[in-house]
Amino acid sequence: MCRVGLKFYGDPSHRSLRSNNRAFSLRNKFLQQGIVSDFDRVVAHHRAALELLPPCHYNRSMFLNNLALSLRERFLQHRIMSDLDEAIELHRTAILLRPLDHSERLLSLNYLAASLHDRFKQRGLMSDLDEVIELRRAALDLPPSCHSNRSMFLNNLAICLEDRFRHHVNMSDLNEVIELHRAALLLRPPGHLDRSLSLNNLAASLRERFLQRGITSDLDEAIALHRDALLLRPPSHSDRSSSLNNLAICLQDRFQQCVNMADLDEAIELHRAALLLRPPGHSDRSSSLNNLAASLRERFLQRGIMSDLDDAIELHREALLLRPPGHSDRSLSLNNLALSLRDKFLQHRIMSNLDEAIELHRGALELLPSGHSNRSIFLNNLAASLHDRFQQQGIMSDLDEAVELHRAVLELLPLCHSNRSSSLSNLAASLHNRFQRQGIMFDLDEAIGLHRAALELLPPGHSNRSMILNNLATSLHDRFQQQGITSELDEAIKLQRAALELLPSYHSNRLMFLNNLAASLHDRFQQQGIMSDLDEVIELHRVASLLHPPGHSDRSSSLNNLAASLRERFLQHRIMSDLDEAIEVNRTALELLPLYHSDRSMFIDNLALSLQDRFQQWGLQPDLDEVFSLCSQLSHLPHPASRTDLGVAQSWAASAHDLNHDSALLAYKTALKFLDQQVALLSSSLHHFDVIKEAVSSLAADAFSCSVRHDALTTAVELVEQGRMVFWSQLACFSTPLDELSASGDTGIALAEEFERLSFRLRNALDKSAEDQSPQIQQLSMQWDDIVSRIRTLHGFSRFLLPPLFSDLQEAAEYGPVIILNSSQYGCDALVVLSTGDPIHVPLNITQTAVSKLSSEFQSLAKQFGSCDCEDELVIILRQLWAVVVGPVVQVLRECMIHPGSRIWWCPTAEFTLLPIHAAGPYKANRDNLSDIYISSYTLTLSTLIRARKHVSRDTSPQHFVAIGGDPDQGRELECVVPELAIVAECLEPVVSSFTSLEDGDATVQGALDALNHNHWLHLACHGIPNRTQPFESSFAMRDGPLMIKDIVQSDRQDREFAFLSACHTAAGDENSPAESIHLAAAMQFSGFRSVVGSMWSVNNDVAHQVAYTFYGYLVDSSGRMDCTRAAVALHEAVESLGKEIPIEQQIVFVHVVLYTVPVMNLIYSCIVNSITDIVYDSLEHGCSRVPNKTVYEISKRMLKLTLAARSAYGELSQSLNPNLVIFLFSA
Repeated sequence: MCRVGLKFYGDPSHRSLRSNNRAFSLRNKFLQQGIVSDFDRVVAHHRAALELLPPCHYNRSMFLNNLALSLRERFLQHRIMSDLDEAIELHRTAILLRPLDHSERLLSLNYLAASLHDRFKQRGLMSDLDEVIELRRAALDLPPSCHSNRSMFLNNLAICLEDRFRHHVNMSDLNEVIELHRAALLLRPPGHLDRSLSLNNLAASLRERFLQRGITSDLDEAIALHRDALLLRPPSHSDRSSSLNNLAICLQDRFQQCVNMADLDEAIELHRAALLLRPPGHSDRSSSLNNLAASLRERFLQRGIMSDLDDAIELHREALLLRPPGHSDRSLSLNNLALSLRDKFLQHRIMSNLDEAIELHRGALELLPSGHSNRSIFLNNLAASLHDRFQQQGIMSDLDEAVELHRAVLELLPLCHSNRSSSLSNLAASLHNRFQRQGIMFDLDEAIGLHRAALELLPPGHSNRSMILNNLATSLHDRFQQQGITSELDEAIKLQRAALELLPSYHSNRLMFLNNLAASLHDRFQQQGIMSDLDEVIELHRVASLLHPPGHSDRSSSLNNLAASLRERFLQHRIMSDLDEAIEVNRTALELLPLYHSDRSMFIDNLALSLQDRFQQWGLQPDLDEVFSLCSQLSHLPHPASRTDLGVAQSWAASAHDLNHDSALLAYKTALKFLDQQVALLSSSLHHFDVIKEAVSSLAADAFSCSVRHDALTTAVELVEQGRMVFWSQLACFSTPLDELSASGDTGIALAEEFERLSFRLRNALDKSAEDQSPQIQQLSMQWDDIVSRIRTLHGFSRFLLPPLFSDLQEAAEYGPVIILNSSQYGCDALVVLSTGDPIHVPLNITQTAVSKLSSEFQSLAKQFGSCDCEDELVIILRQLWAVVVGPVVQVLRECMIHPGSRIWWCPTAEFTLLPIHAAGPYKANRDNLSDIYISSYTLTLSTLIRARKHVSRDTSPQHFVAIGGDPDQGRELECVVPELAIVAECLEPVVSSFTSLEDGDATVQGALDALNHNHWLHLACHGIPNRTQPFESSFAMRDGPLMIKDIVQSDRQDREFAFLSACHTAAGDENSPAESIHLAAAMQFSGFRSVVGSMWSVNNDVAHQVAYTFYGYLVDSSGRMDCTRAAVALHEAVESLGKEIPIEQQIVFVHVVLYTVPVMNLIYSCIVNSITDIVYDSLEHGCSRVPNKTVYEISKRMLKLTLAARSAYGELSQSLNPNLVIFLFSA
């Protein structure tokens, strides 16, 4: 910076010149003493000098320049923008006074450029930077090429272009920067004072181009230039620490490109040397601390030496202390410390490290203005940490925030930005993870599109290209598994081959890529049967196993994969050498696994399957003995079961059952225990329905059959109860103990929260089979066992997560027998559970295939009800059902003295759930059908029957009733809805506390949901729409759309009493999932209704009206209140009132699905009285002066049935029935 002080004698403007010179004197004093007021006086004297100088004075441009320089210097000290703005305007005025041929014009151009550059750095206005570049170009063009300062002018222009490149990422700017630095270096030959500076600048710009394009030659040249610069800066040189630092950074970059540990080790030593040259108090010490920490962290990531990471964290904390609030680099230190803490979390899974990392990332982001160049990086880092926390704790909001952060990153990066491909890939990865959690295909489709876009941005040879190819292939593979499109699998294989070709043999990702290619080829082999694919799979696994020498933590996984593919080739060609090798490799793999490894059960299963194959070939008993010896290890699993463990236990059970091995019953018990544990580890979500349905399959039914064959009848009841209806148990049963636990007080709340947290962490650890999670699984398992034990010590929770005992389940038969019907591939059986004694076995002379055929015939027939006369075909099915299923059960009930008219509960399983058990009968003259003998209800499980009885409402609280008439705005109109709701209103408005009717426009989805949340009693008249492929989308048709099961399930008020579903198909099960009765009636029960009447197929309008009218008449007790315990008998009477004139399918369409019943003698008596009154008045209305003998017979028969029902329930009649009333009625 040049300032001119002059001496003039006798000049008329001498006062101006004296003021100018005084300013220079004060500046020198300020530089010596640092008194701020002196510099303010400098500015004041320069201003005074300018004001005193005449406008036309030849030195005016010099005085403008002097004032401008003083103002800029004061700005650099105090950052007062008005000083800088004024300096710029003064320099502009000075340039106007210095034309092209003026000797000082070059100086003015540089001064103005420097001030504008300062303002750009403060305000970020690109117009300022563009002007700076033009001024620097003009300054470069003014002097001749031999000018002594030309190298400096080249350097200044290069610096400005580099700044513009950082903002706009225009590669032409960066290329020009490099050429300018090369030209400057040529002008600074060996021996030049500034040669090391030019070497450093050229190296820095070459590194920047490497970061943009990934061209290794640029980086190699940069390293060589930095080495030359370092040689020119001996230990005493002021810039030696900078050269050490810059060379270290380039070596780190080359390490990341080529993974040569020598580069990283040298970088660390260089950073240590730089730090020694920057002792406490040095202005660049925090930078050296940060850089050394970063390189140590990188070495930790490569070698896993915890001391490196611990040192990095301490160095980052020290650097942060040197960058207090307000420091320009504080955000960078916050970010870097957060990254290291995240790494430490990934090692030890200590949540406090991850939580601190997230808070530091948030703090770093808050310090960055919206346009800051690091903002995209910091957003990405916060997203990564949130994603980690999601994987640990399963909080969807964390994953959703991560997705949105990645979107924000992408918006900040222009199309030509070097990090755009990485950003696209990161967003794709988060969406892929969300797809894996929620199964939304849109997320997977978007992920694939993003991976393609990322790949297009990477030129051949780019270091990240192989990983992007692999990620795109993985997503395509997943979509193939969802949709089965072969072309996508072919493309995945092609991409995986290309990814492998780009990796050197020593690359750390090579093993993962080999396994991914092998998995895709294996899928194609399974789909197309191309043997060359399987052969290649085997060779790929052999190569992978060679990359894992003895002692490597992943060697067991590679060996297992090799063994599995060898066994598969044996199954194709029956070459015994393949099977023998598979067995030996499997044994080796299993020996390498620690006890707590999540893959241990899978390895056991693989070895067992191979041994079983060899047993089938040679019949060697030692092979079979080893199979079941291996499987028995599962019964002592040291951690809660994963999905894999459950699948292996099922395989064991099936094999033992098929081979009639003694371990079969133990295998089923183990599998069902694993099922309970797996359900406990899952969250209560409809998303998990398919997971559980796949896991359960026929497990409970086969366990029941195995128990019966072993004459373990109480065990059969326990196992079938434990296994079937597991999905509803997960939602309704398992969630209830946790809710009750939370409601038991502060201790219960804490235990419930800890249990849920540990369950999620265990599930994640068990699912991560790609890496050895044994230490974490062992630690979490011990914590999980401890929390379960503590829960069981609380009152009422002694059986928490334990299977039910028969002694507890028998309570379900307190008010009448429960008949379990079981259909299994091993046979069909019934068990009659009575209130006392062991269950009674009733062998059924029918196979599972025959039950399925009967069920299929009935389902096909039911679709025709109402459209044609199907009565003959229906009767044939009902007779078959009676002959082979219901009849034998009724015979046993009679032998057990279960009197006619008694209540019985059917608990059908598997295909039996699709058959109208309640309607079975001989359908012949003088022969009673089931409905003439007993009053049937259905129950989903024994546990639900028992549990609901504990919640029976016996108070006189208000009874709120809602009747909803759903009539869709488009589609088939229901003319019967309004009359039916009028019938219900006529019956109940005088009785209930409040009666609400929703019809026409009021019967919306939201209106119905609100009604479900505010009423205890419900009558629903509408279309019922079953969905066989997606049972949770079965629905009731409302005015504005479907009210689906999944909506009802989420509306879980628990104090509801009764629902009458006057809609077709509300109690029809799903033939694709008969073990899980996911029908509309079941959904209503889960949502809180304790008793539900539903229909199995389409209902005739007149039938629906008559049944509703009669039903509600019987539902009201003698006190004038509705009582849902009367529902079964009320429905029985309503159906009886229909008479025999209507088609049979309409007589049997309604079923009572009940969770409980409480017998009340007044109900029995009122039914007797109502029955007699109906018959007598019917006779009188037909003109009879007395009751005909036939009518008296009907009265007597009905009284006998009801009396016997009462005796069955109570042992004797109460004396409260007035006999005179009966005599009066008979004589009327």
